[in-house]
Amino acid sequence: MNTWAKWLRENEPQRFNMATKHGWDAFAQSAPRPSLERLTVEKLQTLSDDEREDYNEARMVWNANPPAVKTAQLNNAFDVIEQVMASNRRDGDRLRGSVVIDAAPALGKTTIATRYAREFHRRTLRRHGPSTREGHQRLPVAFVPLDAGITLKGLNQKILSFYGHPGATRASTSRLGALAVDCVRSCETQLIIIDDIHFIDFKHRNGRDVSNHLKGLANEMPVTFIYVGVRLTEKRFFDEGLIGEDASYAQTSRRSTRVPIAPFSISSDAGFRAWVQLLSTLESHLILLDAAPGMLVGHAKELDRRTQGCIGSLTNLLDRASYVAIRNGVERITPEVLAAATGDNAAETSARAG
Repeated sequence: MNTWAKWLRENEPQRFNMATKHGWDAFAQSAPRPSLERLTVEKLQTLSDDEREDYNEARMVWNANPPAVKTAQLNNAFDVIEQVMASNRRDGDRLRGSVVIDAAPALGKTTIATRYAREFHRRTLRRHGPSTREGHQRLPVAFVPLDAGITLKGLNQKILSFYGHPGATRASTSRLGALAVDCVRSCETQLIIIDDIHFIDFKHRNGRDVSNHLKGLANEMPVTFIYVGVRLTEKRFFDEGLIGEDASYAQTSRRSTRVPIAPFSISSDAGFRAWVQLLSTLESHLILLDAAPGMLVGHAKELDRRTQGCIGSLTNLLDRASYVAIRNGVERITPEVLAAATGDNAAETSARAG
């Protein structure tokens, strides 16, 4: 087995199922990949066909998995989450607040939530160990992604499924909630991420039932919730679907703190500098054999036009552009390579319209 095939075997893409305790723990405890050697173009030509194919595949895996960049958006969100988490130090008889990460798609909402939670998970296990005093597995964080049309029963089943509880498919509807609370307390979970909460229809009875149940769980579980969703303000998440004077009585708005995530904007000097810094960081990770410093920065305005400053669209485009550069043997990001790389539908539509 050649060097690159061995690297691929040991560093293949990880298919984390973060909706289970095993998958979440694997994600939270995962280590960065070891560095991949950057060959010269001349050295690449000396490889056998199999070696060259494996080396190129290894580079594609490497290029597609940059570390999370500590952007201004991420740092600001972490700061707000840390402030809200100050209440997580309250005794169990006192209510904690919640965080709502609310923004348009492709702005890194879930990445922000999971990266914060991973740090919290590691820090808690370092301080308190892997087991509770009662001998249960300590699970500092639970990750619960929602589906379209989620119901109260479905929410409780998803929480129980995360913990691997057999009652997720066997217990009665009335029993599911109590089992979920017991799992959280037994495993001393302190932080629960509810992802894709925009799937709840707050104008529908089922949606209102789920919303009320979440408030009930917040009363019974000594945890901080992080809710992640798309355009939650417009969907009346904070008003619980209420309108007029009734909206002022919505508990969610008083209990939660909104964290908006904005796209990058190059319309100001500060915004352009932040965009360039992001591109420089991402550029330093890419392994393209004919790359030169400033390879991405030189295309800063074009990359902004193609992605509208959305970090999710940017990383998608760079994955594909790097693939094109390797496949075509260009080995750098050029205007032609960018033109040949296809972005996501929303980014491409906006770029054409703009």
